[in-house]
This record gives sequence, structure tokens and C-alpha cells, in this order.
Amino acid sequence: MTPGLQLIGRIGAVVSFVACLGAGVWLLWSTGINHKDDALSTALGLYFIGKAFFVGPMLAIASCSR
Repeated sequence: MTPGLQLIGRIGAVVSFVACLGAGVWLLWSTGINHKDDALSTALGLYFIGKAFFVGPMLAIASCSR
């Protein structure tokens, strides 16, 4: 993999991690984690936080492999 593509992969990993984590935190912040009337927003918030910790590192690992 060329150094330019590695840089793009690392930038993409950071951006996807921050975007997914931000979306999850925003959803949880706006509805509250213990708010029982809006369980779907709580579930989506937790999903996006979990997705951030999976997608970001996987992109980083994939961009560093040769």
C-alpha cells in the first residue's frame, strides 16, 4: 500500500471513530440513558458508540497492513 493511501486510511479511521462516537454520545445526551419512553434512541446511541470502537480500529489496522 502506498504511503498516500495509508494516510487516507488513517484519516478515515479517525474521522469515522469521532463521527460515530459523537453521534452516539449526542443521542444519549439528548434522550438520557434511563429515559424509558424513548428506548429506540437509547439503543441507537449505544449502537453508534459500539460501532465507533469497532470501525475506527478496524480501518486503522487495515490501512497499516501491507
